Amino acid sequence: MSKVPNLTKRLLVGRALSSSQQHEQLLKKRIALPVFASDALSSVAYAPQEILLALGAGGLVMYHYTPWVAAAVVVILLTVVASYRQNVRAYQSGGGDFEVATENLGGNWGVVVASALLVDYVLTVAVSVSSGVENLGALLGFMRPHEVAVAIGIVALLTIGNLRGIKEAGVAFAIPTYLFMFAVLSMLLWGVVRLVAGTDLEAETAGYEVRGDETDVAGFALVFLLLRAFSSGCAALTGVEAISNGVPAFRKPKGENAAKTLLALGLVAMTLFGGVTAFAYITDARFAEPDHGSQLIDPETGRAVEHADPVVAQVAHTVFSNFEPGFALVTAMTALILFLAANTAYNGFPVLGSVLAQNRYLPRQLHTRGDRLAYSNGIIILATMAGLLIYAYDASVSRLIPLYTVGVFVSFTVSQVGMVRHWNRLLAAEPDAAQRRRMKTSRGINAFGATLTGVVLVVVLITKFALGAYIVCIAMPVLFLLMKGIRRHYDRVADELVPSGEELALPARNHGIVLVSKIHKPTLRALAYARATRPSTLEAVTVAVDAAESQRLQAEWDALDVPVPLKILDSPYREITRPVLSYVKNVRRRSPRDVVTVFIPEYVVGHWWEQLLHNQSALRLKGRLLFQPGVMVTSVAWQLQSSDRLKGRVEPPGPGSSRRPPRTGAPPGAGSVSERD
Repeated sequence: MSKVPNLTKRLLVGRALSSSQQHEQLLKKRIALPVFASDALSSVAYAPQEILLALGAGGLVMYHYTPWVAAAVVVILLTVVASYRQNVRAYQSGGGDFEVATENLGGNWGVVVASALLVDYVLTVAVSVSSGVENLGALLGFMRPHEVAVAIGIVALLTIGNLRGIKEAGVAFAIPTYLFMFAVLSMLLWGVVRLVAGTDLEAETAGYEVRGDETDVAGFALVFLLLRAFSSGCAALTGVEAISNGVPAFRKPKGENAAKTLLALGLVAMTLFGGVTAFAYITDARFAEPDHGSQLIDPETGRAVEHADPVVAQVAHTVFSNFEPGFALVTAMTALILFLAANTAYNGFPVLGSVLAQNRYLPRQLHTRGDRLAYSNGIIILATMAGLLIYAYDASVSRLIPLYTVGVFVSFTVSQVGMVRHWNRLLAAEPDAAQRRRMKTSRGINAFGATLTGVVLVVVLITKFALGAYIVCIAMPVLFLLMKGIRRHYDRVADELVPSGEELALPARNHGIVLVSKIHKPTLRALAYARATRPSTLEAVTVAVDAAESQRLQAEWDALDVPVPLKILDSPYREITRPVLSYVKNVRRRSPRDVVTVFIPEYVVGHWWEQLLHNQSALRLKGRLLFQPGVMVTSVAWQLQSSDRLKGRVEPPGPGSSRRPPRTGAPPGAGSVSERD
C-alpha cells in the first residue's frame, strides 16, 4: 500500500525475480560446498570441545581417552557420508530423508523424520550462532556481556541474506568458508612443523587442574562417561543431511554433483575435526563448565577459573604463539564460519517445509516462493524459532548441545533403513547383472549405516536424556501430531469440496438485501449496484437503534421515492448485528433452496487511524454472515478522498462525479456499513 515499506523491502531483499529466472539460482559444486557443508565443517569449533567437556566430569585422567573417542566419531562421520552419497543419487527432488522414509517405510515414518529434521534445523541455527559469538568473545572480550543480543543480530543478518536468494547467499558465504578451511589447515600444518622442529607446544590451560564431580569412575560408570563423550562428539555429524534436502539447488547432473560435494565435505570435515582434536590433546588444552560436572582450578590460587577460551582458540593461540595474526585469523574465521553454518539450515529448512506443505503436512504458504525465488515464509519461521531458543538459553552452547544430536540421528537411522528397502525393491525387478552388483553394494553401505547410526541414536538418548534431550523427545511428538492433524484437515476439506453435480444447478431465486443506516452516496451506490445484479427480490434493511432517527430515515426514503422497499428491524437493546442475522436466517428458512445476497456499503480509507473511526459494524456483520449457509456477502466500496494517496491520485473528483464503479470483495481498509460507526 505504501511506497516506504516496498522501498525498504527492495533495499533489504532486492528486486523481485521472475519464475523464468529460477535456473540462474542453481549452484556450482564450488559454491554448493560452502553453502551446504558449512554446518558440518563448523562443528570443528565445538565438537572437540564437547568431548573434553564430557570427559572432564571424570577428572583429568579421563582426557587420555580423547583420541579413541575422536576416532569413533570419525568412523561414524565417514559412514554417514558414504550412506548419504547413495541417497542423493537415488532421490534428487529435495525431499531428502522425508522422501526416502515416506516412499519406502510409509507416511508415518516420513512425518517422524520430518519432525526430527525441523527441530534439528532450528537447533543448527541456535547452536552455530551461539558458538560463533562465544568464539568471537575470545578475540573481542568486550562482547561477552552482550552475547544474546549479538547472536540475535547475526540471525537477523542471515535471514536478510537468505531472503535475497540462494545464489547471492552462496557467493557471499563461499569466501569466508574457504578462508576458514585455509586458516585451520594452516594452523594444523604450522603446528606439525613446530612439533617436528622440537618446539614444546603447551596450551595456557595445561597447568590447570580439571576437577570433576564423578571421581574414581570404573566399570559401568566409566563406560557411561565414555559413551556420553562419544555422543557429545557426534555433534560433528550435524549438517551432513542438509545436502540431501538441497539437491534441487545443484546444477545438472544434480545427483552426481551432490554426491561429489558430500565426499569433499566428509574428507575436509574429518581432517579438520581430527586435526583440532589431536592438537587439543597434544597441547594439553583443557575445558570445563560447572553445568556439566567439571571445573577448571588454578593450582596457584586454588580458585575456579570463571571462563576459559574455546578449545579452537586455545589451540590457535598455542600453535601461533610466535605469530599473533595467525591466532586472530583462525579465531575470526572460526566465529564467521559458525555464523555462516546456520546457512545450511536456512537452505534445508525452507525446502523441507515446502515439500511438507506440498504433501499437505504443513500450511500451503510454506510452498510458495517469495520475490527472490526463496521460500520466504520458511526462512522467517526458522529465524523466529532459532531467535527464541537463543534468548531462552542465553546463547549458551553447552546448554544447547544436549538438545542437538537426537533429531539428526533419528533421521539418519530411519533414512538408511528406508534406503535398504529401496534397494530391495529395485533388486527384485532388475535383470542386469552389473546393475544388481552396484545396487547390492549401495544396499550394503546403507545397511551398515543404518546399524551404526541406530546404535549411536540409542547411546545419545541414554546419555543425553537428563541433560536436555528430553525436550526434543517432547517437541518431536508434538510436531508429529501437529503435522498429522494438518494433513487430516486438508484431506477432509478436499473430500468436502469434491463436486457432486448439485453445485452446477442454479439456485431457485436470489434475494437481495442492502444494509442501510442513512441516505448518502455509499448507500445510493450500493442500491444501484444491487439493482444491476437483477436479484429476484430486493429490499433495503436498517436497524432501529433510535426510533426518531428511523422515522426520519423512512420519511426521507419516501420523499426521494427510492425504487426499493425499506425494511426497519426493531432493536430494543440497540444492537445491530443480531437483528440483521435473525432477519437473514428467517429469509433463508422460508426458502432453503434460495440464495440471499447481502450488500454492504463500505469505506476505503487512506490512513491507518481512519480504520479506527470507520468500518467496525460491517466487520462484525461480515464475520457473522460468512458462517451462514446460503448467504453471499458483497462489499460495495466507496473511496474517501484520503484513499487517493494510495494510488497516487492527486486531484479529488469534482462534485457529483462518479469516482469508481462498485466492486465486490473486501477492498483494503473496507468494512463499514455507514457513518454510524
